[in-house]
This record gives sequence, structure tokens and C-alpha cells, in this order.
Amino acid sequence: MARRKKAYSYQINLIPEEEGGYTVVVPLLPGCVSYGATIEEATANAREAIELHLENLAAHNEPIPKDNESVPIYTTLVQVSPSHV
Repeated sequence: MARRKKAYSYQINLIPEEEGGYTVVVPLLPGCVSYGATIEEATANAREAIELHLENLAAHNEPIPKDNESVPIYTTLVQVSPSHV
């Protein structure tokens, strides 16, 4: 019987760039950064970057950081106006 590979789930943050496109960072995988011209491309590139990052960790016998266990994480911006600033 074929052994099924474990699937990992990691939160990605897409940061719009002034010149266009999106930089992608993976908070649980320091140094795992990617880019894409569109959200779809940035997400696809992030998936590939994560796979390569995990393969590199495994090749160097480094531990695989715990994933987000398929729990969605919602983020948003909150605007504040401190009175003393």
C-alpha cells in the first residue's frame, strides 16, 4: 500500500507592493518569502516556496515547524488614532 504524504497548512500573508504585485511571507517559516503579480500567482508561488522550504529543512535534518492544522486564520487592519501621538 502506498504511504500517503502528510499535508501541511501554513498561513501566508500577501502584502501589496506599491509598484504592483504581492510579496508573500510565511510567518511560521522564517525566510520563506515569495512574490506574484496577482493574488492567484502569489498564492501559487507561495505554495511552491513552502514545499521547497520544507524539503530543504528535511534535507538538513531540521525539524518541520508545526503547521496551522488547517485552522483558518483571519487577519485585518485596525485603524487607531492615539490621543498622545
